[in-house]
Amino acid sequence: MPLRLVTIGAGYFSRFQYRGWQRIDDIELAGISNRSRSKGEEFARIFGIPCVMTDPAEMLAALRPDFIDIITPPETHLEIITLAAAFKTDVICQKPFCRNLKEACDAVELARNAGIKLLVHENFRFQPWYEKIRSMIQSGELGQIYQATFRLRPGDGQGVSAYLDRQPYFRQMPRFLIHETAVHLIDVFRYLFGDASSVFASLRRLNPEIVGEDAGLFILEMANGVQAVFDGNRLSDHAASNRRLTMGELTIEGSRGVLKLDGDARLFFRHHGSNDQQQMYFAWSDTDFAGDCVYRFQRHAVDVLFNRTSPQTSAADYLENLKIEEAIYESHSSGRKIKLSSFDAKI
Repeated sequence: MPLRLVTIGAGYFSRFQYRGWQRIDDIELAGISNRSRSKGEEFARIFGIPCVMTDPAEMLAALRPDFIDIITPPETHLEIITLAAAFKTDVICQKPFCRNLKEACDAVELARNAGIKLLVHENFRFQPWYEKIRSMIQSGELGQIYQATFRLRPGDGQGVSAYLDRQPYFRQMPRFLIHETAVHLIDVFRYLFGDASSVFASLRRLNPEIVGEDAGLFILEMANGVQAVFDGNRLSDHAASNRRLTMGELTIEGSRGVLKLDGDARLFFRHHGSNDQQQMYFAWSDTDFAGDCVYRFQRHAVDVLFNRTSPQTSAADYLENLKIEEAIYESHSSGRKIKLSSFDAKI
């Protein structure tokens, strides 16, 4: 029997989620709630959703779903998760997950006490190139990993109209580059290299039209000795037919050679001591967002909800990403390296 799903939200990115849910036979998309009824009705027509409401509590009471997909801004997350916990309804929640670490901790505690599953919609690790990279690392093809550097260069942050065409709320976020975007790469680094031990960061704002930081660097030292470097700049771009496909370029340096991910999602490996690189082929589909990673995450989430597999992005585990995020901002503010084992995040 399929799981009954209801959703909250009809923003720009949510279209990828709705299209993904349509492709999963295990799901019955029963209702949508949106504060703008007309927008909710538009999505209901497009995606064949039978019920439209503006009040999430009324929707949960009327439809009694198995789970809810929260596709709304961070300031709404804790309130909706509180509601879902009262109805004993499992939750998938969009990132950024809550407004801050304290709210995220409260949400995890609510879910734990209610006995419900709470997953964060973190889809970057489900991009197929990272799956291939992880398999190469685990097989030992790269040898001992020394350093990884991701250069984020989407090129969408210049000028007075930056972000207005897709996600205008970016402009007012007091914490932007790290909280909204780089948290994806924090999660990717943990997916590829394991636990982190310390971080050092320097952040800045280049576009005066926005509130938060839009450029910066951090060095995440992993427990296994890998240095994972994030070099982010939303104003500059990188070479790619679609600059939102990978959002940038990744280089991983190991004892057996260097692996590079380019803007067209191609992987190239150069053996140590050689000047020639070879392309590493892997199967992936250029569907919807970033290698169909939204659908790939959703497919995993459904398997979790059916108890077929363990969650990769449980909210409880995701708290570690948010702790690292807080440490990055603290490092920038204090000008010092932060040891995560002794870091007391102010929540």
